[in-house]
This record gives sequence, C-alpha cells and structure tokens, in this order.
Amino acid sequence: MSGTLYLVATPIGNLGDFSPRAVETLQTVDFIAAEDTRVSLKLLNHFQIKKSLVSYHEHNHITAGQSILARLLGGESCALVTDAGTPAVSDPGEDLVRLCAGNGVEVLAVPGCCAAVNALAVSGLPTGRFTFEGFLAVNKKNRREHLDSLRNETRTMIFHEAPHKLRGTLADLAETFGPERRIALCRELTKLHEETQRCTLGEAAAYYGDHAPRGEYVLVVAGAEERVEPAVTLEEAVAQVLALQEEGLRLKDAAKEVASHTGLSKNELYAAALGKEG
Repeated sequence: MSGTLYLVATPIGNLGDFSPRAVETLQTVDFIAAEDTRVSLKLLNHFQIKKSLVSYHEHNHITAGQSILARLLGGESCALVTDAGTPAVSDPGEDLVRLCAGNGVEVLAVPGCCAAVNALAVSGLPTGRFTFEGFLAVNKKNRREHLDSLRNETRTMIFHEAPHKLRGTLADLAETFGPERRIALCRELTKLHEETQRCTLGEAAAYYGDHAPRGEYVLVVAGAEERVEPAVTLEEAVAQVLALQEEGLRLKDAAKEVASHTGLSKNELYAAALGKEG
C-alpha cells in the first residue's frame, strides 16, 4: 500500500500561524520535501521536529519528484513544504501533486497561510470573484502580452511581485489598466512591518518613484467595470425616438427619454434620429 503526500502550509512571516495539525503532521511523516532545506530547518528547529529532509524545488523537481514518488509507492509518507505559504500554488509542488495523483498516491492538504488570500481579504476590493495571476514574466514582451489578455478582466486580480521589479510592474499596470484603476499593495504580510496601501495605480507608481520598495508584495488590482449591454439596438431606439416625436415631443426631449431607459447616448440617439428625419 502506498503512502500519503501531505501538502503542509507554512507561516508567511509569523510562526504563531503554524497550526497544531501542521506540527503533528511534520512529526509523524517519514520524511519532508522542502523548497529550501535551510529555511525549513529553521522552522523544524523552532518546533523541535527532527525529520529527514530532501530537496524539492524548481530546478530539480523532475528527478526529485520521481525519487519522492518511488518512496511514496514504497509505503512511506511525505510532507511537502515550501519556503512560505501553501505548497503547489504558484509553486513546483503542483507537478509533484499531478505525479502522485496519476500514480494513485493519496494527496491531503494541511491548510494554513496563503499570502494571496490574506491580501485579498484586507484589500478593500471586491472578493466575490477573483483571479490569481502569480508573478509576471521578467521578459517585457511576455509581461505585456499577459497584461493585455487581462484588459477586460472584471474579476479582482492578484499578483505577486519582488521589490526590485515593483516600479516596472506598476508602470506596466498603469499603462494597461489606466492610472485611475484601484490597487491595494500588501507588503510583508504577517511580519513586523506589515503594511497595506490602498490607492490608484497612478498614485502607487508616483509614490514608489520617490520611495524605495521594501519586502515582498502582493498586488490586488480591481477588475474592469462590467459592460452593460443596451437593451435595444440603436436602430430600434431611434425608431422609439421618432415615435415619441410623432406624439408631440421635441426631438431632443424624445432622445433624452429613450436614452434614460436604454442606456444609449442621448447625443448619439439625437444625431441618428436627425439623420433619419432628414
């Protein structure tokens, strides 16, 4: 019988956020797969957990994944941890989960911290529907293509960004979505200097033009406004305007009346009706 892979979320700053169940899981598994064994060792030492650590990260996930799978198929249990937050989300752990699922190995989540969800919760922006976009590409062309694909996205968007790339990213966001679009910049979540700035993209770009970015950021950007499709076509609306004119209304007043219940432009209706009249 194969073992179980546990996805154990680790604190993103405050060690007090590590759950008793997470501690118990790390104590009972046969071994732990970590993004950076040095970082994870500090966590284990804090909670006095002594377990075998293996390295699993972006640069070795193919070979390391096969090795971990073999041990799981042999009956051992493994806890997968990342440096901070929930493993397998914007993380090479997703490949290990897919590998295990495809080979009949049970995968269980031990929930805990997720920087994206925490930032969304404190952003003050709509939370009912959102899209997680992770880190934008370093390559300028790929980054622009990614942002262009989101121009009409109405859901709240969540990005991760490193301090040395923040200024360029804010400039690209403002150019793509407009300087008036709302953003919440969440910095150093759960840590000593945690801070959330709520402003427009233009204001954020201007602020960080004068202030050096510090710490890791989660950027929560408002989605585009929903486009309200008119209930009738322009041609149908113009016919309504002309009908009201025949009933005795002035053309401008008729255009204003029809615009009020169709969502179409009063001036556009007036000009179109004037053309028909002529």
